[in-house]
Amino acid sequence: MNMLTELALSTFVVLTGLFLTAIAGGTLFWQLHAWHTPEIHAATEFRPPESESALSFSLLIPARHEQAVLASTVRSVLASRHHDFEILVIVGHDDPETAAVARQLAAAHPERVRVVVDTHEVKNKPKALNSALPLCRGEIIGVFDAEDQVHPDLLDHVDHALRETGAEVVQGGVQLINFRSSWYALRNCLEYFFWFHSRLHLHAAHGFIPLGGNTVFVRAATLRESGGWDAECLTEDCDLGVRLSSRGAKVVVAYGADLVTREETPGSIKALIKQRTRWNQGFLQVYRKAEWRQIPDLRRRLLARWTLVTPFAQALTGVVIPIGVLVALLGGVPIAVALISFLPIVPTLGTFAFETVALHEFGRLYKLRVRPFDYVKLIVGGPFYQVLLAFAALRAVWRDRRGEGGWELTQHVGAHLDAQEPGVGAGLVPDPA
Repeated sequence: MNMLTELALSTFVVLTGLFLTAIAGGTLFWQLHAWHTPEIHAATEFRPPESESALSFSLLIPARHEQAVLASTVRSVLASRHHDFEILVIVGHDDPETAAVARQLAAAHPERVRVVVDTHEVKNKPKALNSALPLCRGEIIGVFDAEDQVHPDLLDHVDHALRETGAEVVQGGVQLINFRSSWYALRNCLEYFFWFHSRLHLHAAHGFIPLGGNTVFVRAATLRESGGWDAECLTEDCDLGVRLSSRGAKVVVAYGADLVTREETPGSIKALIKQRTRWNQGFLQVYRKAEWRQIPDLRRRLLARWTLVTPFAQALTGVVIPIGVLVALLGGVPIAVALISFLPIVPTLGTFAFETVALHEFGRLYKLRVRPFDYVKLIVGGPFYQVLLAFAALRAVWRDRRGEGGWELTQHVGAHLDAQEPGVGAGLVPDPA
């Protein structure tokens, strides 16, 4: 091997090691944010309401081929103890099964439930939401997904948070529950745990936040002034958050384990990959729109840029890790350089250690029995789960390059409804009818 080739290989190994270390270190930092101090952890919670609720809510539930779970979701929202809310169930004109369930619910609860028909030929979630926006009567517009289980006290807490802080947006917590449904479900549940309990709070503290897909509450005037949801964006929630952040809107994030909206993990690896592909492709769309460039502060712009390209950094890691290891082991580079390729192991081991602690906390908060084998699955499944995420990110880039922007729907079967341990109440209320 000549000196020039050795230098090139050594440079590649060093840069790869430093890049992967930065990725792993950043991931660990964001995961730890909510637990940095007791004060930060306390700030992640909803504050108890100190006065009677005063705002009115329009709650949008877009449902497409969701006849299996829609009734349970609407009933959980109907059980809300808030005094002033309406539910708008949005169904497609070409989805008679879901529409039939929605109309039965509206007939049983005419004072609360209305059905909105989305007549767009090409369907997606933002088009459905925009179909309902002109019909909303409430001061606050909230979004739930068709498989959600909503706590009866959530609206009262959101009402109080909006009035107490003067915020234009409140992002509540969402948590996947059915962590034993598959080998990847455990990691999927912990992802949501970290995202909504920790990382979104960091984003809110820095004035840039890609909103989550549901349990989002926006003042109706703010939403209408911003033009509603981007009808062509695959992550309309992220896009809305970026647009509002670029305009300086105040966003409050609150988790509260007893108040989270409960959901289920995708039912198969194929469904998970499609879901993540859509999210990654949507982040790429939002990045290209470049509205984040309007954020006046350089530090916040850098956070926005990094957040929106993170999925593609994940994809890059899936490509460079095996190449970097092979070059380090077989390429004849100096030992010191080869050792740098293993530097990312340090923050990665730290992440695994913290994840085991977080899994125990997850089980405690949600009254779920975490068994020793679950910790084994968490650690062993980690590398395989990262491969899935990297593949989904690569697939998103491939679809984007080919101009494929169709919405790949995630089907739901209600696996989260049976995830609670027998004899342990979830804090949710059954059908009030």
